[in-house]
Amino acid sequence: MRRMKKVCIVAAGIAAVAGIAWGLCGEKVKMLYTSLNSFQDENLAHTFQHTPEIQPTKRIRTGEDVFQFLQENHMRLAEGFSYEDVYYPTADFIENTKTTAMIVIKEDVIKYENYFMGGDEDTLFSSNSMGKSFVSALMGIAVAEGHVGSVEDPLGKYIPEFVGTALEYIPVRACLQMTSGIAFDEDTDMNGFSMKTLMGTPAMKVIAKYGVQEAPYTYRRYQSINTEILGKVITNATGRSLAEYMEEKLWKKIDPAKDAYWTLSNGSELAMGGLSVSLRDYARFARLYLNEGSYNGEQILPRAWVRDSLDISAEYSKPGANHDADNAIGYGYQWWVPEGNEGEFMAIGVYGQWIYVNPTNRVIIVKTSADPNFMEKGYELKHVAFFRAVANGV
Repeated sequence: MRRMKKVCIVAAGIAAVAGIAWGLCGEKVKMLYTSLNSFQDENLAHTFQHTPEIQPTKRIRTGEDVFQFLQENHMRLAEGFSYEDVYYPTADFIENTKTTAMIVIKEDVIKYENYFMGGDEDTLFSSNSMGKSFVSALMGIAVAEGHVGSVEDPLGKYIPEFVGTALEYIPVRACLQMTSGIAFDEDTDMNGFSMKTLMGTPAMKVIAKYGVQEAPYTYRRYQSINTEILGKVITNATGRSLAEYMEEKLWKKIDPAKDAYWTLSNGSELAMGGLSVSLRDYARFARLYLNEGSYNGEQILPRAWVRDSLDISAEYSKPGANHDADNAIGYGYQWWVPEGNEGEFMAIGVYGQWIYVNPTNRVIIVKTSADPNFMEKGYELKHVAFFRAVANGV
């Protein structure tokens, strides 16, 4: 999990390329510079609350109706929680993890809602990798509608660039579960991938050249390019952009309050994590999964898809898979599933973005952050302990 890093971290190596490329593609390099500056620690909170103003995006419009949560807002959060025999006061934890917003909902009632660092109910917060869980939902819809025949289909059936390469016969499901076996390292290869796509090379052409390092389902490795592949499967299979497909098939159907925006890369939606969504609308999306894909009697996502998305029974999906510290939490179809017996699941994004769902307590927690220390050891499991304390205290 600690490999979920920034798309553009290492500025030094990129700067040299940028200097050479400026005369050929100044606007793209200018965008690169803006992106790098936006990810400076002191700019994170502003960046994650103003992404549609900083980056090119595509709008995802709401429908006519809005689902309204009831409000109480009288809840006092648990005073604190323990993790590895250390006690953490809740107020200190919220402040120290640079929380920008947090909401706690039980049985469709808002029990707690607070905003920090300039945000409010109208603010659209950057999803970062929480957006991967939205892509998973769109894949479930595409399968249900028959655009994608099966998650067992080979990638080459939908992505022409992979035909004749080592990636051609990787199953779609392997990308959903981060077990594709593609020879890509999230730590060392992401900047190169980003540079090539920024300079105009189509993402699938770049990915096709990586090859494979092992057979699918051998090893769970968190690779954001798996989600980029899923996005391309969806767009090629449906003939629609991700934003268009999401607007019609998902967004308008859950009655959100705000338009959402999807960051673009070379004119296409950044599937690996480019959504900007309001805090309550993240909760509305979580509510769909809490209710097994149903909204107002309409089965937007098949129940079987929701169950499969949270299934971590395979050895590579379980917490601690491959004896890898980065796999401390289980992983389904682009959802994180912690060890326990309450059926919890989470969407997680870099710098501390969280959707936490506890079906046993019927609790949803959304927490957005601008935390440059998100790579600290135990960061994710410490948050799980925090969310459990809050959920149990509602």
